[in-house]
Amino acid sequence: MANASIQLKELGKVTVTDSKGKFTFNSILDGPYTLFISYVGFEKVSLKISVPQTGDLRIGLLPNTLVNEGVTVSATRVTEEMPMTFSNIDKKELNERNLGQDLPYMLANTPSLVTTSDAGTGIGYTGMRIRGSDATRINVTINGIPLNDAESQGVFWVNLPDLTSSLESIQIQRGVGTSTNGAGAFGASVNLETSTGDQDAFVQLNNSAGSFGALKNTLILNSGQLNDHWSFEGRLSRIQADGYVDRASADLNSFYLSGQYADENTVVKAMVFGGAEVTYQSWNGITEDMLDTDRTFNSAGAFTDENGELAFYDREVDDYKQDHYQLHISQKFIGNWSGHVGFHYTYGRGFFEQFRQDDAFSNYGLNDLIIGGDTITSGDFIRRRWLDNDFYGSVFSLNYKNDLLNLTIGGGFHQYDGDHFGEIIWAEYGSNMMIRDRYYESVGNKSDFNTYVKATYNIMERLSIFGDLQIRAVDYSTQGIDSDLNAIDVSASYTFFNPKFGFNYHLNEQSSIYASYAIANREPDRSDFIDATGPLPKHEQLNNLEIGYRGQSNRLNWGFNYYLMDYKNQLVLTGALNDVGAAIRTNVPDSYRTGIELETNYGIFKNLSWQFNIALSQNKIRNFTEFIDEFDTDFNYLDQEVIEHGDTEIAFSPQIIAGSRLTYSPITGMDISLLSQYIGDQFLNNTSDEGSSLDAYFINDLKISYGFETKLIRNISLNLLVNNLLDHEYESNGWNYSYLSEGERQRINGFYPQAGIHFLAGIDLTF
Repeated sequence: MANASIQLKELGKVTVTDSKGKFTFNSILDGPYTLFISYVGFEKVSLKISVPQTGDLRIGLLPNTLVNEGVTVSATRVTEEMPMTFSNIDKKELNERNLGQDLPYMLANTPSLVTTSDAGTGIGYTGMRIRGSDATRINVTINGIPLNDAESQGVFWVNLPDLTSSLESIQIQRGVGTSTNGAGAFGASVNLETSTGDQDAFVQLNNSAGSFGALKNTLILNSGQLNDHWSFEGRLSRIQADGYVDRASADLNSFYLSGQYADENTVVKAMVFGGAEVTYQSWNGITEDMLDTDRTFNSAGAFTDENGELAFYDREVDDYKQDHYQLHISQKFIGNWSGHVGFHYTYGRGFFEQFRQDDAFSNYGLNDLIIGGDTITSGDFIRRRWLDNDFYGSVFSLNYKNDLLNLTIGGGFHQYDGDHFGEIIWAEYGSNMMIRDRYYESVGNKSDFNTYVKATYNIMERLSIFGDLQIRAVDYSTQGIDSDLNAIDVSASYTFFNPKFGFNYHLNEQSSIYASYAIANREPDRSDFIDATGPLPKHEQLNNLEIGYRGQSNRLNWGFNYYLMDYKNQLVLTGALNDVGAAIRTNVPDSYRTGIELETNYGIFKNLSWQFNIALSQNKIRNFTEFIDEFDTDFNYLDQEVIEHGDTEIAFSPQIIAGSRLTYSPITGMDISLLSQYIGDQFLNNTSDEGSSLDAYFINDLKISYGFETKLIRNISLNLLVNNLLDHEYESNGWNYSYLSEGERQRINGFYPQAGIHFLAGIDLTF
């Protein structure tokens, strides 16, 4: 480890280790001495040595869990002793690709993961699916605090641009995973841990630029360890991009500030971080007939000007700010006990703005106008739809650990209060509106409490068993008028019991097998209630079986697992979108996902390595029943037809996902990596309709990095990322609307094209 502090007590000499962990003291007389070794996040070592010393002196440091994690995430993380399927991504791997793209793209080469970008470049509105499950079904925590929006249950990474620069590590638990805070995990859990500090002070400047006007500037200030206890870190970031899609621009700003006190038994860490984004809307996609004629067309903001020409409103944007405050206290107690408590508050506020041409007055609750004997019933408007919310609460955990038992008792309480309202900021005709009038307004309130106990117990030398019992209680209500001027009055309460059991058995020192069975339940989100055209949506239940094998040798690490995710009343995407671009979902009584995942890391030669993963799956709805609208040739509604399809594929669930990273290191400090990903065919709805699907695609990225040291600058890192190296045309996401006309299915498919070959280049300077 670099920059570990080494003190020769008797002589008062101090030095630090170099980049390879080596250190030297010169001109030392023969005799006994005491070495003191310290490094933030590890137990201090006192070592008696005798000079002369023959051979290598190898000193191992043991992680100090309390300090190393700083903000304790152990309550939501798993280790190889637990029977769970997971992947870890450390700070070094995150920084290698951090040139401005959103966090999902930092994880793109992990198993079963698919990324997508509205703007086509990974900057702005981006998303990811894991095992076919979208953001509303992926539980995300940051230092154990829920990051998913309480109402929509999604995560909007654009609200926290450049969060990657302030992360220490990420763990992805596929499937149900262990008990965590916030919404239930139905595809995966993603646990984010913020920076834990460094031994030495530094200043870092990260700058990158690239195609489509991409520009990223980041300043990081770190105090290092002060007086053996204190450390501080701050970050300012700005990211700008024009986007591959027309006008899909992004102007993103963020900050991070933390202060920490740590000794051998106590860690107190306070932090505030947040972001502000102004992003031109590009959530509409394009229709199928435009894929070959105008792949970058963006219909957002379109209107016809006074000359009859197509024009675009220049402020068709999302404008949102989000601030996060966290306070974490971790304490080691007498014996083998330790505890953690965290408090959080998030304040979000913002709007999306739209120009509406010839919109009916009735859409805004306005009266018709009579001017000169003419009745005016519509006009042009500029409107803003606002969201103003507060999210606050606390998490806690108490841990007991010895050689046989690792026991955690924990839980959390979270409260969400959100205001939804709309304003008209300009109108062609005034009608009966007043300034600051809200043409709709509703509130949403949600309380979320959970408590759990989980334990790993070594019942014999090679065998450990795992148990995890969680009770979660949720109350959600929303009242008022929604954006369609419909009265809404939803009140729902749920109490869920989520048990998990499993075992891990070491076949030998190099390999182990594991198995687990888990039950998880989750509530519908706000849109599921608001967009429901029939009965109110039901809560979902998932029964998850995981069976795996892990192994390692001198040059090869591997993991293989089988999973079965059996759902009751799963809320699946219909393929359609609501009026704000969010996917509409419906319950299906019986569905499942099953598959195998393989993950390997092979050191082929000393300077050549290969990481590879592949996931093969089946994702089925049993006996899918479709309710489809029927219209006449003039598009007048006639009826709703019921069509029985039998077993069908779940939408947006490719049967094959494969990722590869081949890395060649020709000289010290240089890595050349070819990053490849194959995504199989995906259906846009749940009917297995071949006419509504996303084609498979295979994309390759080239990553080149070179780092070196100078006397004036501690480290200089040069980075180049060429995305979509082979300039492949593909679409990573889409939507579908189907209806019947004269008994025939009519399809309208939408797609989100991604950029061809494009690049990002950066230079990082550490002083």
